Amino acid sequence: MKIRLFDSKIEEFIASLEKATIAKVLRTIDLLEMFGNQLGLPHSKKVKDRLFELRIRGKQEIRIFYTFTRNETVLLHGFIKKTNRIPAREIQTALHRIASLD
Repeated sequence: MKIRLFDSKIEEFIASLEKATIAKVLRTIDLLEMFGNQLGLPHSKKVKDRLFELRIRGKQEIRIFYTFTRNETVLLHGFIKKTNRIPAREIQTALHRIASLD
């Protein structure tokens, strides 16, 4: 399944991470590309109706929201997770980006 970035902010976010974390992020994105919507825990989890999160564990807890459209996966928004719950602001950002895809 083809992976597409919503905008350059995702690329900048990934590049801003520590080197070891970047490697984990890229590996998890490769898994998403290989397995698509079959990818499950611990790497991927459904958050809302059309919103999923890539879960990168390690020194830094990274989450990258994504959605499926037609024959591709669109990476929408990434952030460093600091609490047990996903901040509502991060979910809203991703949902707004999904809406702009339609």
